[in-house]
Amino acid sequence: MAVDGSGRVHLVGSIQLLHPEQQTFDEMLDGWRNQQLSRNLKFDTIDQRSRYVRRFVDHVNEFPWHWMPADVEEYFGDLRSIRHLSHSTLRAHQSALRHFTSYVANPDYGWDRVCEQRFGTHPAQVFYEWNTAPHVQEFEGRPSKRPFTREELQKLFDRADDEVELIEASGKKGWQAANRDAVMLKVAYSYGLRFNELRHLQTVDLASNPHARRFGKFGVCKVRFGKSRRASPPKPRSVLTVFDWTAGILEDWLANGGERCTRPTSSPANAAV
Repeated sequence: MAVDGSGRVHLVGSIQLLHPEQQTFDEMLDGWRNQQLSRNLKFDTIDQRSRYVRRFVDHVNEFPWHWMPADVEEYFGDLRSIRHLSHSTLRAHQSALRHFTSYVANPDYGWDRVCEQRFGTHPAQVFYEWNTAPHVQEFEGRPSKRPFTREELQKLFDRADDEVELIEASGKKGWQAANRDAVMLKVAYSYGLRFNELRHLQTVDLASNPHARRFGKFGVCKVRFGKSRRASPPKPRSVLTVFDWTAGILEDWLANGGERCTRPTSSPANAAV
């Protein structure tokens, strides 16, 4: 049996399979991967979805052609009551499994004929509106989470700076990495960057702002690896510099590099507006 680039299955000859259930399941995942690649989804998204499917199979101890709605409810009941997954994580699991069952149950891909021939049954969709979580609002964060206060931010920044001094005073290696992390922490807060946006940031992404010349060449941060929309490349955006201490931190870091950077004279958290 072979799977083409769009995820369709083709029966080739009558070769006897050693482990037909596991091999058929693995071929389903390969075909689904091809289908998602043709949709221009990210590799990380595809791999994560495959892990969700394998976890579901391990939990219910059944392959997709034997899945039942009761298996869905039992699995996610355990995830909520035992692992206490968040709403967004739970929906991500369900969305991945729903897409997978839609793929294997679609007659256009031929998995129904393969399973009927090998196992006497076929996969069907078992994820419905009445047994999965709906997406009814944009923000799904837990209400217990809140932003830091200025005092808490100041303690966080001071702790990052103190860590550099402690490691340097001890004579051990690692203060340079700690200093880099302290600078990254402040830059991420200053521009509101996600981690992926921060780690791809380069000096060419910093430019002057003609409407705020006091920041020099650090008046605007051009983010090239912003969060992308579904099946789209990273979305670029520009973030203006608003804190007076941001330019000093960036100037100090670019001037000294791996050398010891001095602590900024102004307090980031207290200078925040």
